[in-house]
Amino acid sequence: MKPQTFELVRYTDISGVSGTGIVAEGCVFTDGSVALRWHGPNPSTAIWPDLDSILAVHGHCGATVVRWIDVCEMEPVPGTDLLPGEVAHILATGRHTHHRPPAVATA
Repeated sequence: MKPQTFELVRYTDISGVSGTGIVAEGCVFTDGSVALRWHGPNPSTAIWPDLDSILAVHGHCGATVVRWIDVCEMEPVPGTDLLPGEVAHILATGRHTHHRPPAVATA
């Protein structure tokens, strides 16, 4: 396993500070710790214990999501709205990286 890179994508800027779009980039290391680099006029870098901690503070109830960059090519799973990088993360770690409710299969 190797470190995985990602972007934080913000759809709504609740705080009025970071703006929308890609607001930060980061790397999840093999031990789960995360380095996060904020974009914008006052860029900064922070180290977090895990991605869930970042989303608890900066996720704004789904207004900011993780978009994986450095993932293997995978086909989307039919019946879900997960991005291929999110699917790879779930398969590798067994957990979601955001607070979106799981997809429900219908017959």
